[in-house]
Amino acid sequence: MENVIKDNLTGTNQGKLYPNLPLRYLTASSVTGDKVINDKGEDLGEIIEVMLDLSTGTIDYFVIEFGGFLGIGVKYFAIPFRLLKVDADKKMFVFNQSKEELEKAPGFDMEHWPDTNIHFDEANSYWSFMG
Repeated sequence: MENVIKDNLTGTNQGKLYPNLPLRYLTASSVTGDKVINDKGEDLGEIIEVMLDLSTGTIDYFVIEFGGFLGIGVKYFAIPFRLLKVDADKKMFVFNQSKEELEKAPGFDMEHWPDTNIHFDEANSYWSFMG
């Protein structure tokens, strides 16, 4: 207890470090830019945004950028938080979908963000079969 009081007063850890194991917390900035793969190891893109629901204080969805080259042919997806799993060892997220499924799936453009119009309802209903 004495070390906790010193920590609070000095801002310097005076005691034993407790690792974040098993992984429980991540900062939003550490997630942004993380790769997303499927269970076969195929690259599905990367997380470019973490969207918070301010009314509930929870993460609602991740925005994943998929495909394209030099900004041409890029698709953006609103993937509900519950559908991505962390692979802590690889420092990646796993989304259990094939590349082909993402190519066919409805995305959105940066001018029409999910939950600001009908796109969020479409995205949520599209991925709802996954649980």
